[in-house]
Amino acid sequence: MIICAGREEVFNFAQPMGVGLIESAINLTRKCLFDKPDYLLFIGTAGSYGEHNIFDILESKRASNIELSFLNNDSYTPLDNVIESENNLAKNDTIVNSSNYISSNFSLSKNFNVYGIGIENMEFFSVLQIAKEFEIPAAGIFIVTNYTNETAHEDFLKNHKEAMSKLTQYLIDKNIIKLTNH
Repeated sequence: MIICAGREEVFNFAQPMGVGLIESAINLTRKCLFDKPDYLLFIGTAGSYGEHNIFDILESKRASNIELSFLNNDSYTPLDNVIESENNLAKNDTIVNSSNYISSNFSLSKNFNVYGIGIENMEFFSVLQIAKEFEIPAAGIFIVTNYTNETAHEDFLKNHKEAMSKLTQYLIDKNIIKLTNH
């Protein structure tokens, strides 16, 4: 099953699960309880912590849930904050960080690269957590729309339409989907 976030990020070949960690967890859990898929492929956009460029496409099966305060030693968690899906659905290029907040302080957020975390996407950590709970292989494919800086939102909006088209074409080229009109 191919899934996406929703709202502005909808594809006609993917089922929207909701924006952010909570909406996606609730809706994906409901889906898995009533109609468990054989696999989950999450597709969407991401912000770069600096090592990946606008319109780069990355595949991953690893996600983290680390807040910016962790980078300053201002917080800790007793929970596992990195998760990996054990499968061969995607290359494991980078760890995708997820939070209900979008980073806009580049001087701080670029430090995620030190931990092998290259991009952020609001939903992917919850997708992998649900997939693990239901023993479903999962992966994600992401296209970078912005850097995690003060113009993150404006750049996301400016690049979103082209990013959606490029990501769709990537999926067609990789034989993940077959569409004649997109």
